[in-house]
Amino acid sequence: MSISVYDQTIGVMSRMLLNLDAIIGKAEAYAEQDKIDPNVLLQARLYPTMLNLIAQVRIATDIGKGAAARLSGSEVPVWEDKEVTFADLHARIGQALDYFAGFKPEQFDGAEERAISLKIGGQALEFTGQSYVLGFVLPNFYFHVTTAYNILRHNGLDIGKRDFLGAR
Repeated sequence: MSISVYDQTIGVMSRMLLNLDAIIGKAEAYAEQDKIDPNVLLQARLYPTMLNLIAQVRIATDIGKGAAARLSGSEVPVWEDKEVTFADLHARIGQALDYFAGFKPEQFDGAEERAISLKIGGQALEFTGQSYVLGFVLPNFYFHVTTAYNILRHNGLDIGKRDFLGAR
């Protein structure tokens, strides 16, 4: 049995963004309960040269929308990076989930072999759809979702693996 590109991307990333949204909700409640300035968590990072929580959510959603568009042969939408609050992060995740919901599995038929070209930092990258999913999209997506989780956990939010993986 093979797993479709749609299921490998839209299915997986939708679930993880729902989990991330729930974690962001817990962070919001934690800040309110413990009287922590929300900006302390929103601007938190694991290391001075790493990006903050807001950037991790932005990048995870950008990776998702880019993958959905490129693999379906659609134009990649441009979203303004203007998030500054927990509500903004919920909205950004919701925007990504709504975008994913607009796709149908058949739009990804043949995506395994689709030529995908990216330019990152001035460097051209060439992939097949399958190598793009397995070697670029999913590792990068999980890196940023995991980093967002780790930033919040490091800052005292009581979350664990079940929060990251979500309910079964």
